[in-house]
Amino acid sequence: MTSPMKFPGAILALGAAASAMIALPLLAQSQGQNRLPRECVAEIRDLCAQEGARDSGAIRECLREKRSELSSDCAAQLRSRMEQRRSGAGGARGAAGLVNPYQALAKPDRTVIYGEHQRQQVDVYEPADAVEPLPLVVFIHGGGWTMGSHQAVQTKPAFFNDAGYYFASAGYRLVPDVTVEQQAADLGEGLRALLGQASAIGFDPGNIVLMGHSAGAHLAALLATDPAYAGDAFGAIRGVVLLDGAGYDVAANMAEGGPQVWQIYNRAFGRDPARQAALSPITHVGGPDAPHWLGLYVAERAMAKSQTEALMTALAQAGADASAVPISDIDHSRMNRELGTEAGAAQSEAVIAFLDAVTG
Repeated sequence: MTSPMKFPGAILALGAAASAMIALPLLAQSQGQNRLPRECVAEIRDLCAQEGARDSGAIRECLREKRSELSSDCAAQLRSRMEQRRSGAGGARGAAGLVNPYQALAKPDRTVIYGEHQRQQVDVYEPADAVEPLPLVVFIHGGGWTMGSHQAVQTKPAFFNDAGYYFASAGYRLVPDVTVEQQAADLGEGLRALLGQASAIGFDPGNIVLMGHSAGAHLAALLATDPAYAGDAFGAIRGVVLLDGAGYDVAANMAEGGPQVWQIYNRAFGRDPARQAALSPITHVGGPDAPHWLGLYVAERAMAKSQTEALMTALAQAGADASAVPISDIDHSRMNRELGTEAGAAQSEAVIAFLDAVTG
């Protein structure tokens, strides 16, 4: 959903906006067989309405304070649902805890609009029945800095929500309409807008993990090594997941990647060595880097391997917790597209293990 109007940091609630109690549909619409019974939802509604709770953050705050006033049956059902959430037993996940790729994709629960352009928005997908603040995964799409959409999330929202994480997909303007510097600034502004709404949304503002694929991996790494873009939100970045990126040292990639790669990078970064260095995440390593990093790459893709290993090595030498992990029998597109599905079990399990370790 887009708008030509400017609502800096504002929330446009989707689907439940007409309801005075916008969080209650989230309580009722859990996936699969694990939804809260209507009687329990009604009990929560009645309890929290007395406290004036009218958004998901207020509902959660009400339940934290008033849970003891629920009936024993409703309290037990709520507790059971939360335990299932923590164990990754959501209805969209199979025996291995992975999302069924043929399941219909959920629409975002709300959209944060942070600028005038239709791409300057962040879609947020919220775990049903979440009461306590949970970590947030912010995904940055790829597309060679010139293409792509934040709406192309495949099965990621259901996968991460069922694992106990809020999931957000960040939009940003594209080259050649803007520069890569402006793309990174867009994402920093989007991150700050998200943090400004942390209480209303319900995620933990000190527990954010950036995740990007391809060009999005470059932008995620740039945001997490150069505080100029995220500004006051930089300290909230707890970890970074990079999916088969190869743009961490721009000059090296342009020199070694062949004519096609050179053309893509020249469109985005130009020929000025100083600018190429300034937009290379590896250049900024050793400053106030994000503390935890996971770099996944296609084992057979030489440039992704060399660039990811170089960045992770530099980060580790600078004191960060950083690992480069090859994924075999996959390609660049499938690394992203199959995340959270049975076909993408290797990258899915690696990402969840990393998230659980750094956000727990």
